[in-house]
Amino acid sequence: MLTDEEVSKRARRLANALEPVVGQVYFSPECHKEYEALGFAASPASFDGVAMPDGPAYFTSRGSVMGQVPGELVAAAFAVFNPEIVVPCVQMGWSLTDAPTICAARTRGAVAQLVRILGEKPDGIGRANELLAQAVEPLRPEGKPLFSGVLSLGLPGDPIGDVWRRGDQLREFRGDAHTAAWTAAGFDATEIGLMTELFIGVPPRSYVRSRAWSDAQLDAADARLQARGLFKDGQFTDDGRAVREEIEQATDRQMRPTIEALGDDIDELLAIIEPWSEKVRDAAGYIRTAAVLTGQR
Repeated sequence: MLTDEEVSKRARRLANALEPVVGQVYFSPECHKEYEALGFAASPASFDGVAMPDGPAYFTSRGSVMGQVPGELVAAAFAVFNPEIVVPCVQMGWSLTDAPTICAARTRGAVAQLVRILGEKPDGIGRANELLAQAVEPLRPEGKPLFSGVLSLGLPGDPIGDVWRRGDQLREFRGDAHTAAWTAAGFDATEIGLMTELFIGVPPRSYVRSRAWSDAQLDAADARLQARGLFKDGQFTDDGRAVREEIEQATDRQMRPTIEALGDDIDELLAIIEPWSEKVRDAAGYIRTAAVLTGQR
């Protein structure tokens, strides 16, 4: 049996390899055009050539994998965003379209960007699909709303689309697992946002800003973290860093079924996917940053 340490190492490498290939859906110009055709705003800005998402389109399109659900449920499932922003964004979204329509647009746009960057059948895609199916197969739906939503969609039926959909299942499973880990540890969204910035190595009050929290809300969260002995002068204490690392390890442990299902084949999967991720970043399909989303290990 693999040790927890080895599971963590493999799970984090897999998550970071998949992130650009899967998460490019949120920056895809093809997606933005699909959403504009439905009445949403265009991409509001670009960062180093990467097109940022329109807020209502983001919340509505990603939330659509769960069906035409209210904004309160989207906020609960996404977990880290300010509900004061999420709820009206989703209400606006459902005034423009319905869940099946925007969900299909999301798939088309994600696949179209990957085809543009990687081609219709990049090297290793058949084997990647086999291994991703192997990785997803043992995962269970309990307490995993976004994973279950993506799982319910089935597969698009083309090689690139199937890779993206299976990768999205793994990405959302880890995200749901992470939410379970930090809520069980007694943190709220503002607190975990501030802790995660330090953990992944981005400037304070930068990444968390994209989650729409106010200065007052973040100041209050910082004060609570200081009172618990986890922050001091805007930085982790030793206890704070250890607590945040344990949250990530608890997330990793929930990925054990995937890591054990892949076994030593994980190296073959990573050898296929990691070059794709670099190509996506090089083509401005996903943000290029020195931050590691699962922290350094």
